[in-house]
Amino acid sequence: MDVLDLTRLQFAVVTIYHYFFVPLSISLAAAAAGLQIAWLRTKRDEYLHLTKFVGKILIVTFAVGVVTGLVQEFQFGLGWSGFATFYGDVFGPTLAIEGMLAFFLEATFLALWYFGWDRLPRLVHTATIVIVAIGTLLSAFIILAANSFMQNPVAYTLDPVTGRARLTSFTELLLNKVNLAAFPHTMAGAVMVGGALLLALGVWRLAADGTFRIMARLGAWMTLAGGALTALTGDHLGKVMTEVQPMKMAAAEALYETTKGAPFSIFTSGPPLPSFSLDIPWLLSILAKGNPNATVQGIDELQAQYAAQFGPGNYTPMIPVAFWTFRAMIGAGMLAAAIAAYYLWRTRKHRDAPRWLTRWLPLIPILPAAANTFGWIFTETARQPWIAFGISKVADGISPGLTSSEVIASLAGFTVVYGILAVVWYRLIRHLSRQPLAPPATVAADTPEPAPVY
Repeated sequence: MDVLDLTRLQFAVVTIYHYFFVPLSISLAAAAAGLQIAWLRTKRDEYLHLTKFVGKILIVTFAVGVVTGLVQEFQFGLGWSGFATFYGDVFGPTLAIEGMLAFFLEATFLALWYFGWDRLPRLVHTATIVIVAIGTLLSAFIILAANSFMQNPVAYTLDPVTGRARLTSFTELLLNKVNLAAFPHTMAGAVMVGGALLLALGVWRLAADGTFRIMARLGAWMTLAGGALTALTGDHLGKVMTEVQPMKMAAAEALYETTKGAPFSIFTSGPPLPSFSLDIPWLLSILAKGNPNATVQGIDELQAQYAAQFGPGNYTPMIPVAFWTFRAMIGAGMLAAAIAAYYLWRTRKHRDAPRWLTRWLPLIPILPAAANTFGWIFTETARQPWIAFGISKVADGISPGLTSSEVIASLAGFTVVYGILAVVWYRLIRHLSRQPLAPPATVAADTPEPAPVY
């Protein structure tokens, strides 16, 4: 691997690892806020205990997410200074505001929430966790605007002297059509991840405390609802991506020839030259343009079009990666939603789930986490060779003078540190999950002992 491939691998490792914690922080903050509001309205102790439990899981996850997020932002200077120099005026405001939201708004109000029990009025205290939940959404929306610029550059001009991109409208950057489509899709995926974790922990601890049944079913509903919303928002996002990046949709199906009424492959022995394929007729045209008879441009035609528009070069992404990650994303997400639906059906009216199901359910968070990961791999690799579509290529953004040995050394360091963080996070979550929800009853020290009965 050359220095460019190694640098891309390093950024992928850092980003994928960081994104394990982002959707958890978003969904756990919303779950904690919802549970506390439920407790405020019903005064049921079960909701109070679950609020504190979910909040502790959120704090640990948020802390690890902030640390890994800092490393991700440092990557722009470490391995992608060319990109940072060219697009710094566009990305600077988004990264700065996202940082302020994460460090100041979310962290401050999360601390107020944690230390404010029995110190703040109930409504004020509940407002702190609601603000944390809103802050995670704002943070995600703003950082997704930066990523959406890479998919569909808007709100910029090129400086005639320096050649650098200049931001013309922060509002227009936020309202990028790709961002407006990607944000609800990403948030729906986040709900699935957090819901699956709550489902797994609830099932794992159900035997010790019946209150965990509430959390398990809440997690199952979140996973199922998140799956349904992911499918709906993904349909809209696919149509937007077809409009701005038609090569990405063609790569998702390994569609080399422009086709009217294009099918979608459920399974194939390809790509690029499948000997067997199980297709759903017209589905790709429906996904791409909402019309079963619509024409979907093929890879060969788009390659010729881009070569004529942008100059000679290879504008085709890695087709096998795009093809299989797209299907892995859909398959893992659908399986997680189906398992959650089955759990809800089997546990209706306070029934117990089958033993075989409860034995394997603690592994369910792997599925939506994998779906998120495959989705981002598809999104970013199917954009190649562009770092910002139609403006500059990935090779233009790498730091000049960077050597392979430097990248390997930093990648090894990040891998070791991230491995330690993963173990720490897992052990902390396991420790917190084993603690009883309700504090044990105690007898006051000055309470006199009862007199003996003769």
